[in-house]
Amino acid sequence: MIQNLHYLLTLVLYASYFVAISSSQKQANYYYNQEKNYEGSSDLIDLKYHMGPVLASPINLYIIWYGRWDPKHESTITDFILSISSEAPYPSVADWWRTVSLYADQTGSNVTRKVALSGHFHDAAYSHGRYLTRLSMQSIIKTNALPLNYRNGLYLVLTSHDVQVQDFCRAVCGFHYFTFPSVAGVTVPYAWIGHSGAQCPGMCAYPFAWPGGPGPLPRGSGIMGPPNGDPGTDGMISVIAHELAEVSSNPLINAWYAGDDPVAPTEIADLCLGVYGSGGGGGYVGVVSKDSWGNGYNLNGVKGRKYLVQWVWNPVRRRCFGPNALD
Repeated sequence: MIQNLHYLLTLVLYASYFVAISSSQKQANYYYNQEKNYEGSSDLIDLKYHMGPVLASPINLYIIWYGRWDPKHESTITDFILSISSEAPYPSVADWWRTVSLYADQTGSNVTRKVALSGHFHDAAYSHGRYLTRLSMQSIIKTNALPLNYRNGLYLVLTSHDVQVQDFCRAVCGFHYFTFPSVAGVTVPYAWIGHSGAQCPGMCAYPFAWPGGPGPLPRGSGIMGPPNGDPGTDGMISVIAHELAEVSSNPLINAWYAGDDPVAPTEIADLCLGVYGSGGGGGYVGVVSKDSWGNGYNLNGVKGRKYLVQWVWNPVRRRCFGPNALD
């Protein structure tokens, strides 16, 4: 019976897959159309628990590096993953993840604080080409990550700057979902994030790049230097954080989200797009720190790294929150 129910759920979500996918990251509309954010506006939020699981067991995270990657950029991203469960000066990436770990399932089990980087797979041969569909991600996981860890595995497909992905830069910077047994053989949660450095830094690497194209920056644009030296990689890290928070609290699209439609859920990071510090919203990132070169950051990581990562919705405070908050 459980297998039949799971199969039916998979069929329903498979049909929905091509309509809309979780966590579409419509950052361009948010930032540049000045949409309202919800920091401190708890009466507007309808975030509910829909009885599904969260990732409560210690996570074994596997990265698939699709395409050709600069080792320096790989190191920046890898160090961010390692920072989730490692001590660093406050406010740290681990402190930020504590907000994600407040989310629990119907058994009272919270999202785990233990995220281990358990494997790397390099697909420098572009096994599925340089133009990918959303569904391609599952085939890439099947190709590169066998045998799949179906107990507590979480998979990140990261595409290099020269790979085009369906809807990337037009509507999404990343998304998360789960694999279909008909494609990958098992059901495991995964996320895809694209590297925007050469394609759409103004959309997916804001606030390290200006969406208006070449030319002088307007006064008060809010653009700042990337803390690790590369706008595409530093912007990508915030999207990775966004997707990790949401896939952990909503891995099968039946746990934590706002609204009644799982086809187009608004999840815990969607509620805080564009908010990186106190007062953020409406095109303003909020109060963040600057290093000695003027590069913006709000979290500390391992090996002296610094990152700028968007906030997520705190279910206890009922507002967007990060450890760098001023209150």
